[in-house]
Amino acid sequence: MSEQDIEVVRDQFDAVNERDFERAMALYADEVVLVARGEPVPNPGTYEGKEAVGKWFGDWFQAFGRDYRFTIHEARELGDLIFIHATHGGSGRASGVEVRGENSYLYRVEDGKVARVEFYATRSEALEAAGVAE
Repeated sequence: MSEQDIEVVRDQFDAVNERDFERAMALYADEVVLVARGEPVPNPGTYEGKEAVGKWFGDWFQAFGRDYRFTIHEARELGDLIFIHATHGGSGRASGVEVRGENSYLYRVEDGKVARVEFYATRSEALEAAGVAE
């Protein structure tokens, strides 16, 4: 794990915020695994492969306006994982209703590509899954 691996994850968030989904998806390994579990994550489940992961993210972003953004508040290495804590929000595309939330994520980067990402509803759940006490 290196600072370069954290930068891969940061770049993926930046690309999403810029709506450069081609660049964002180029940062994922072909065999990437996405684990989206629990509330408030839409369409929870495990998604395998770049196409399935891209569709999951595409479905998410179709529901929101162009103002939807992620802000990383914490990014650090936890052994061979990268822990991210971020807030996100914007307006619903159809309703215009303001939506805000926060999630934590565990990323695994291999050979400069995101190989695995897991969503967690809370910071403490992600840290516990990584085997780290708060």
